[in-house]
Amino acid sequence: MSPPSAPFAPPAHIAPYVEVLGEALAIRFFLAFGGSELYLPRRPDRSMVVELTGPDKAAMLAEHLGPGIVRVPIPKPWLAAVLEREGKSKAAIARLLHVDQTTVRRWAARARDRTQLSLFDT
Repeated sequence: MSPPSAPFAPPAHIAPYVEVLGEALAIRFFLAFGGSELYLPRRPDRSMVVELTGPDKAAMLAEHLGPGIVRVPIPKPWLAAVLEREGKSKAAIARLLHVDQTTVRRWAARARDRTQLSLFDT
């Protein structure tokens, strides 16, 4: 198995989360809260977000995204790519993300296609 590579660049809609939380914590955050609405106060006190991220990261997230209610995206293709890079099997990723293994394979193929250089670009 090859050594871990540099962090996989997140899509723009999740970049603020990854920038504030870091890749590993962002993965846990998306798995816990993806698809839900969260209230991010300026000064976090007690919440599920604080339990997961800690008060400092929760405050930074509120500052970065703006305080109030945010809809947390579900970046399954990005999660699959990062988890595969970390050595998880496609079957394990599929179970974790509640998708079919063929979906995980398709996402992996698309990610490889994006990194492939075109012979026709000038």
